[in-house]
Parts: sequence; C-alpha cells; structure tokens
Amino acid sequence: MSRLIVISNRVNVPAAREKAQAGGLATALAATLREYRGVWFGWSGQTAPTFTGQISMQKRAGVTTALVDLDEADVLEYYNGYANKTLWPLFHYRIDLTAYDRSFDQGYQRVNARFAETVRPMIDADDLVWVHDYHLIPLGRELRRRGVAGRIGFFLHIPWPARQLLVTLPRHAALVEALFAYDLIGFHTEEWLDAFVSYVVRDAGGTILPDGRLSCFGRTVRAAAFPIGIDAKEFRAMPDSGDGRRSYQRAEQSLLGRNMILGVDRLDYSKGLEERLLAFEHLLFQHPDLLSKVFMLQIATPSREDVESYQVLRAKLDALSGRINGRFAEVDWVPVRYVNQTYRRPELAGIFRAASVGLVTPLRDGMNLIAKEYIAAQAEEDPGVLILSRFAGAAAQLKDALIVNPFSREEVSDALCRALKMGLDERRRRFEPLLHNVMTEDVTWWRDAFVAGLRASDPEQDTGSDRARVGVQRSGTAGC
Repeated sequence: MSRLIVISNRVNVPAAREKAQAGGLATALAATLREYRGVWFGWSGQTAPTFTGQISMQKRAGVTTALVDLDEADVLEYYNGYANKTLWPLFHYRIDLTAYDRSFDQGYQRVNARFAETVRPMIDADDLVWVHDYHLIPLGRELRRRGVAGRIGFFLHIPWPARQLLVTLPRHAALVEALFAYDLIGFHTEEWLDAFVSYVVRDAGGTILPDGRLSCFGRTVRAAAFPIGIDAKEFRAMPDSGDGRRSYQRAEQSLLGRNMILGVDRLDYSKGLEERLLAFEHLLFQHPDLLSKVFMLQIATPSREDVESYQVLRAKLDALSGRINGRFAEVDWVPVRYVNQTYRRPELAGIFRAASVGLVTPLRDGMNLIAKEYIAAQAEEDPGVLILSRFAGAAAQLKDALIVNPFSREEVSDALCRALKMGLDERRRRFEPLLHNVMTEDVTWWRDAFVAGLRASDPEQDTGSDRARVGVQRSGTAGC
C-alpha cells in the first residue's frame, strides 16, 4: 500500500497540538496522518544561519514528522514576504494591503525549490504526495523537475481570488501554470473553484475538456471542490471531558445570568474583527434594553506579529474595545471582554458550549472551522445560535445558520438581536441540520474524498513535468 506524504509550510507536532487554538489545517492533517501511513514534512518554525537541508525526524501520537529549518532570508522573503504580504492579502481581496516586491517572489521560488530538494529522497515511486496551501504552490513543479512521477495533489486552504484581482499579481500566469504540475487541485467551495476556472479559461486561454478536465499551458489537470470538516466526533466529546467541563463551568459562572456572544479568531484583518465590534456597539446603541444583559467575549489569538498590518489591526482593536467599554460599561458589567491569548481545544469547547451566540463573521475566508466547532460543542437540548458570514466557505454547507453580510453593521446587529431573542424551538430546528452536516461531512469525509480523487487520477504522463492529468468536479464528490 502506498504511503501518504503530506507537505505543508508548518508542521504541528502532535504532542504540542492540544496547546494550539482549535481549528485550522494542523488539526485536520494530524487526524489524516493517524489513518494513513506516511510522513508530514515542512518548516520547523526555526531559523538557522544558513540553509542546510538537514531533516529532524520524530514520531509522536502515530504521526511521523520531518522538519527542516529555514534561514533568515527565507523567512523574510518567502514567509513574511510573498506568502503573508503578497498572496494572503490578495487572495483575501485586500489588494490595498498587497505588497509586490521582486525579492519576495525570488525567495518564494527559492524556498519551494529547497523544500523539493530536501523532501525528494523521502518519496517512493508509489507514494501519494499531498501539498497544502498557498505557501507551496510551485512545489509540485519543483518535484516534477526532480523526477517525481507519481501522483501529486494540491489543496488550497484560503479563497482563490476573482480573476480581476489575480491579474494584479506580477507573473500571475506563472503562478497558475505551476498548479498544472499537479494531478488534482482542491478548493473548499465551488465559488473558489469557479474563480480558478474563470482565470484559466478567460485569461490564460485554457479550455474545459468534455470530461471536465482543464487544459492549459500544454497540460491538463482536474480541479474539484472538497469542503474541509473538523474531527467532529472528538470535538463533540470535548465539552464533557475533564478540561471541557471545568472550562464550561468557569464560563457559565462568569455569565451571572447574562447571554454571551462569542468570537474566536486568529488576529487577522480577514476575520472582520473590527467590523464585528462595531456591529456589537450598534446593537447596544439601538437596543438599550440589552444593556447589562449581554456581553461579547472576543478571543483573538496573536499571529504574524512582525507584519506591520497586523500590528496596526491590534492597535485598532485595543482602542475600539476600550471605547465601547468606556461608553457602555457599568460598575458591575463590561460589554466587551477582549482576550489576546491561546486556549487549548478542550477549553475552547467548554467556552463554545456556554455561549448563547457564536459570531463568525470573516470578511473573506476559505472555510472557517470555528463555525463547525461551535456547532459540534452545543448541547442538543439547549443549543446556541450560529451567526455566519456569507463570505466564509462554511456558509455553503451551514445554511441553517443566520447568514449575514459582515460589511453591514446593521445587518449583523439585527442578526444578533434575533439570535438573542430566538426561542428554543427555532434554535433546535436550526441546530439539527447544522449538527448533521458537521458530523457527517467531517475531516475524515474530506480526507477520503480528496485521497480517493488523487488515487483515481490518470497515472500516465506525457513528458517530464507535463505530468498532470486532471478537470472540474463539484461539491467534494471527486473520486467517490
């Protein structure tokens, strides 16, 4: 049986993963590798004076990891530069924050080549290689150049931008051409898939073949939508675990009979945190009867603190939360509890269960697993209400949530008022299909659909890097 070689920018060592915030790629991949024999390769998060390519191997909790250090120039140009100052804002529709610097692109190409050179000896002929996310788009091409002829798949965990935005990227055609070295390209939603297909057909001169494959740059590839899920069974049990119960009880005791609106996010401008606080402020202003009866707990875990745009965002949120509290707070009540720290997953599960409203309102998001974790943590007899941005990938699946436009503070405020006043019968009616989706279309379902699609991809090749044979499928059913 072939192995699965997972490659991502960062590797979250299983022994340390429970200290991380719930959700995200790390939890999903750890669950994947517990089922499939293989290796998880990526950057250790550490820097070295020079890049040596030396690999540190370890096996914990059934997952074998292979870590490599980068040098400081790599981190500056590849990670902080092209990945986080160029691709991340552009792919999240923030062209105003996108930095185009030729050295960033050079560092991006260099690190992808270094990753390929380092991991190549670990890949056997019959292995399946699964590359993850925007950091490593050129990796498939670099592996082909080094003789990897087996199946290679790629999954994008963030949105794919509209073609009108993508063409602002210097060498945008080269970036898309690199994706045609893969056998299968996965996106979270049909919206992101359609945006990719639109660019290929309208800007790169590609065509859609009768069997759905995309043909462009002298090669063909299959692309499909695979909406990622969470480790639902495990997370649903967490509020009843020892740590989960203690966290729930602590949160419940802090309510003092009030309703809690909960937001849990990485500190990032794509999450709509500023807009969310403004909507809550609007709610308090428009509904003075809610004063002292509700509060918002916003957990915003710091990230990428050496990137200027994140420093600016943190300062704005500090000021905004202080302003709201200064305007509305009373001696025995503070409307906003704003927290910048990381909680372990069981602790978060307990907090989720105590929250009357889960407020998940990113301005643009690939999926957003926090929405699914909030649902998984709820008690069936008295579930909370999920308010979800229409621009989160999860909105395509979780249709019984209250779907909102996060750019409209009035619309979010109205949804908050509705959620807080919603009766138990309606909450249960909405919760039942939401929980069903989260439990059935979980991380195992996502993993199996993608791996089956990758296994089913055409193993034949034309010449050299012209390997990929892949087309357009919908709704995570590729290979099923």
